[in-house]
Amino acid sequence: MDVYAPQVWQPHERPTLPGSPSTPHHAVEKRIAFLVVGFIVAITGGLGNALVSVNLPYLQGSLGVYSAEIQWLPAAYVMANVSMNLLLVKFRQQYGLRLFTELFLLLYAVATVAHLFVHGLASAIAVRAAHGMSGAALTTLGLYYTLQAFPAQHRLKGVVLGIGFSQLAVPMARLFSSELMEIAEWRGLYFFELGLALLSLGCVLFLKLPPGDRIKAFEKMDFVTFGLFAPGVALLSAVLALGRTVWWLESRWLGYALAGSIVLIAAALAIEHNRARPLINTRWLSNGNMARLALSVLLIRVVQSEASGTVGFLQALGLNNDQMLELWWITMLGAVAGMVVSALTITPARIQGQLIFSVAVMALGAYMDSDATNLTRPADLYVSQFLLGFGGAMFVGPTFVSGFGAVIAAPNNLVSFSVMFSITQTLGSLLGTALTGTFQVWREKYHSSILVDHLTLLDPQVAARIQSGGLASLGGVATREANILAYNDVFLAVTVLALITMAWLLARYLWSICVVCQPAPAHNAQTGMANVSLNNSGAR
Repeated sequence: MDVYAPQVWQPHERPTLPGSPSTPHHAVEKRIAFLVVGFIVAITGGLGNALVSVNLPYLQGSLGVYSAEIQWLPAAYVMANVSMNLLLVKFRQQYGLRLFTELFLLLYAVATVAHLFVHGLASAIAVRAAHGMSGAALTTLGLYYTLQAFPAQHRLKGVVLGIGFSQLAVPMARLFSSELMEIAEWRGLYFFELGLALLSLGCVLFLKLPPGDRIKAFEKMDFVTFGLFAPGVALLSAVLALGRTVWWLESRWLGYALAGSIVLIAAALAIEHNRARPLINTRWLSNGNMARLALSVLLIRVVQSEASGTVGFLQALGLNNDQMLELWWITMLGAVAGMVVSALTITPARIQGQLIFSVAVMALGAYMDSDATNLTRPADLYVSQFLLGFGGAMFVGPTFVSGFGAVIAAPNNLVSFSVMFSITQTLGSLLGTALTGTFQVWREKYHSSILVDHLTLLDPQVAARIQSGGLASLGGVATREANILAYNDVFLAVTVLALITMAWLLARYLWSICVVCQPAPAHNAQTGMANVSLNNSGAR
């Protein structure tokens, strides 16, 4: 039997694309089961990396490495995650969903088990890379399971939820990661990751996705492109992850790595640009709609990095994670609310409005944080962080839907869309953290110099502070205040960026309305003949 022969489907069962599951009717109980498994798989794909990302300072101490070395953990995840999206779509199309599912979950579990017995930074980096590969697979898998829970008329809601589940990973990780670290230091995190992987594996073995179409997808040139693109992305990820730590202009290897990434990625794109059946359709990705979509997602990922600035700000005040738990509950509640509201209200006609509203909400949240002082505490940030969580979760689903519609019209561009969405989401997160972190350091140096210049023994308060606590105490206070002012500058810069993005989206939306509402030209004989000519040429 030819496994690549097209199967016969009922109209309601037909898979959207090769490599995706069919959509038969399910009983209500089975739909609920699909939704639960979709949530578990999607959270597994995001939570493991989130647990590591929010605990990097503690992992640094547990593993006994320097601050620059520990940054290789998030870099390794991004390297593997972005690169694997080049191959995963075609792997799924050619070898089927079952092998796709079980292989990558098993890979993730094996790598995690190995790290529990092989200690050190090198094994931790290997586990993060394996998680990056499996995470790329699990994000899609979670979406497919979630979609099975919804009938055709509500499938857009399923897309929003399936994509939005991953947005809960970071606030969820902040809620209980401290307890995991207390169990067995870094091993507590990896035991939990292993449990999630095994739970997901058991779920997908127990409840299998319906079969889909399989096609012969791979070509030899695909692997040439991958061989150039993957190391190029790896070098770029290393630059973005470590640039702020080792500092951009002080480490020569950063320049070499950036130059190498540009050459490798450009070579891969040059090959793809001239292929008859490209893996990455550069012409499609460079059209106006897709380029604007990629830019908007990238900008929002930078805006969402305000959350990491909030953590840094509270840590600069001397607070630890246990004192922020209520704040993370509020943030997660905001993300859940944003995801649910987006799912309940989404229609093709409302997508642009949802995007504009979500960016406006994020701009308001960031602005509310921009007047913080040394008296600010987590309770003062409840509303702003709720808004940021709400807006971020509300944005991602409609963005995915707006781009995926173009993929359905041209299925051969599925790989291109997957790579673009992965780069803007994952690399965009690294870029956002790098930009906001660098800006904060720069502004801290500026404010510190201003504060120090105004410290003089002629000021009675300065003299009293030195007499009571010494120069070290005064220096510590000055550094703290400089950091607070710098974080306020970061929050204000994020606000400006969000407002610019909102204005751009609003201008595009209003322009599209104006184009649609333009009056039709007067019907005279000449224009009538022109219209007939155009219609006839279109028919031909």
